[in-house]
Amino acid sequence: MGANTGMVTGTAGREVAMTRVGGRWRVTRPWPPLLRPFVHSYAGYWEAAVTPYRVRLVPTGRAVVVVNLGEPFTQVRRLGHDPSPNSQVTGSLVAGLEDGPRVCDHPGGQEAIRLELTPLGAYRLFALPMSELTNRVVGLCDVLGPEAAVLAERLAATTDWGARFDLLDTALSARIARGPDPAPEVSHAWQLLSRTGGAIAIGRIAAEVGWSQGHLVRRFTEQVGLTPKMSARVLRFHRAARLLTREGVNLTEVTEICGFYDQAHLNREFRALAETTPGRMAVTRVTEGALAL
Repeated sequence: MGANTGMVTGTAGREVAMTRVGGRWRVTRPWPPLLRPFVHSYAGYWEAAVTPYRVRLVPTGRAVVVVNLGEPFTQVRRLGHDPSPNSQVTGSLVAGLEDGPRVCDHPGGQEAIRLELTPLGAYRLFALPMSELTNRVVGLCDVLGPEAAVLAERLAATTDWGARFDLLDTALSARIARGPDPAPEVSHAWQLLSRTGGAIAIGRIAAEVGWSQGHLVRRFTEQVGLTPKMSARVLRFHRAARLLTREGVNLTEVTEICGFYDQAHLNREFRALAETTPGRMAVTRVTEGALAL
């Protein structure tokens, strides 16, 4: 698929970048300094052609917000699970941290804004225990309240992406500013896991933050959404998946760099967390945690 890139200017004076890949446009703009510790990625999407598609979302160690401005998903469900009430959340939505894959079906004609949040950024934005959202997808208004519906309506009412991002920046900044602060020990524990790609012993983390392992597990799980051990597995998997997209990288190198015992261990983790293989991940286009199916 070919890609074309153009630039326009938003109302705040920051540049909006528009990149076309196939029939889909990806629209981005740098987010304000206040949001940078909490937001990992931030993009709008719209499709020129109405083409149905299915993607598999794999664990990334991030929470996701999708503000739907056009056609909604027809289904969002955990892979390998029977359809549940959660699978019917197809409009604007929030997804907590995952320890397994999820499949999303879309009829085509998508227009939406998608944010990836750090777990502790999501904790501040949502103002509730992240453990309540683990492996769940819920409606945006169920988490952020009626103001989320008003914001979505205002975003849909303008076709100018710079103005859309201005509205979103203002709403996110205000809510994060009044959100709860995570425990400093949990913040430090997450930083240690993130910096090492999950390659650090949980006992060492507990010792460094000055908590018992049991207390660390309880508080960390409440505010991040996954246990420290599962977070380490997800971060290690995500690092390996990124490395596999690089030219010339082989499985032996990925196994050693990411701290897997051997390639059999690497294969087991890819099967457990994404229901795929490292080889398939290497040849499949992966965009923001999604594999085209």
